[in-house]
Amino acid sequence: MRDSCLFSGSYGQLYVLFLRHHARAASSAGAEVVLYHLPREGACKKTHILKLGRTGKFALNVVDNLVVVHHQDTETSVIFDIKLRGEFDGTVTFHHPVLPARSIQPYQIPVAGPAPVTSQSPVPCKLYSSSWIVFQPDIIISASQGYLWNLQVKLQPIVNLLPDKGRLMDFLLQRKECKRVILAVCSQMLSGPDRAALPVVATVFDKLNQECKRYLDAEQSYAAAAEAGQSRCSPLLRRPMRTQAVIDQSDMYTHVLSALTEKKETPPKFVVAVLMEYIRSLNQFQVPVQHYLHELVIKTLVQHNLFYTLHQLLQYHVLSDSKPLACLLLSLESFYPPAHQLSLDMLKRLSTANDEIVEVLLSKHQVLAALRFLRGVGGHDSVSARKFLDAAKQTEDRMLFYTIFRFFEQRNQRLRGNPSFTPGEHCEEHVAFFKQVFGDQALMRPTTF
Repeated sequence: MRDSCLFSGSYGQLYVLFLRHHARAASSAGAEVVLYHLPREGACKKTHILKLGRTGKFALNVVDNLVVVHHQDTETSVIFDIKLRGEFDGTVTFHHPVLPARSIQPYQIPVAGPAPVTSQSPVPCKLYSSSWIVFQPDIIISASQGYLWNLQVKLQPIVNLLPDKGRLMDFLLQRKECKRVILAVCSQMLSGPDRAALPVVATVFDKLNQECKRYLDAEQSYAAAAEAGQSRCSPLLRRPMRTQAVIDQSDMYTHVLSALTEKKETPPKFVVAVLMEYIRSLNQFQVPVQHYLHELVIKTLVQHNLFYTLHQLLQYHVLSDSKPLACLLLSLESFYPPAHQLSLDMLKRLSTANDEIVEVLLSKHQVLAALRFLRGVGGHDSVSARKFLDAAKQTEDRMLFYTIFRFFEQRNQRLRGNPSFTPGEHCEEHVAFFKQVFGDQALMRPTTF
């Protein structure tokens, strides 16, 4: 454990790690680990200094891009992450341990022997023994006991050791197996009496969505290059790998946000504020918001009778227009009558939902309104006459049926020079009904010029 210099990699870069001991003095801050970056080309450069704050015998491992420093005298280890923000003096960044010193988890050595003897209690392994030999990156060998271990970092216990949620996210997002822990942290900070304040929630969401945006941009760049044929010419161009740090809207909806809306003990206004904060963060990083998030907001508002807030969010376009969202608003009309008009307004703004608007109006027996809308957008010449005649007949308003029937007679006269309906329009039933109610003489006659 007296080795003072080793080579190791961290975050895809090669470093020389030099353990430097200071002379024992009252003013001494203890030993430190100096990292020298070894680039592919150019000179070696000192970039990081890890402050140990103690003296004695040390050994080093690098696990999951973390520098783990073992201290034999206190039988503890500390963790450093050179990606986290440190104290920069213009040349070198100084780092302190991410967490308080902790001991390696105890290991019990099973007792081998005949069956009657194996019932004996396991023997505890001596940790931080002078017989330990450390190999890079994560190997520890106990020469005296004949054991070899792989050192691993458990992420779940770290959650309670790092109260700063922003720094905790910075740390977790760099770890290989981080998704499950991050989602658990998000759920935990949004529930219970000790739930986080909204600014803290916003910070966490921003860090998650920044990582997601980085991956989406890389994926988009790769797709564009592949489409242009550059992937064949450049062997260095590789498809970006989706790591566990990429936590998208589907992950958050399934594991965090949807569950949050079902917790009755959480104040509804806080739930809505969290949902809107997540949508705000997505918009800030220009990540398209999926419609199911907007639906979750609307359902939550309706569930708690927060209709004024719903109206405000829709009126000021905080919730993006979409066909699924408009359909959801229609389904809420029985709970909130203005939702019908809000849905129509949204469909009109989409400008690609003319058919949906017509169907909505016809379902509400607003046949004339549907016809006026089609005339306004120029679609009345191609619309099915039978659909409108069916809807007019269902209203049992004879004058409305007469008006609609006459409109399509006039359309036929204008387009084909004859007011009669063609067999392909399948309007025979409606022609017969018109004759029965208004008489044959009420039918339009062909106009000759």
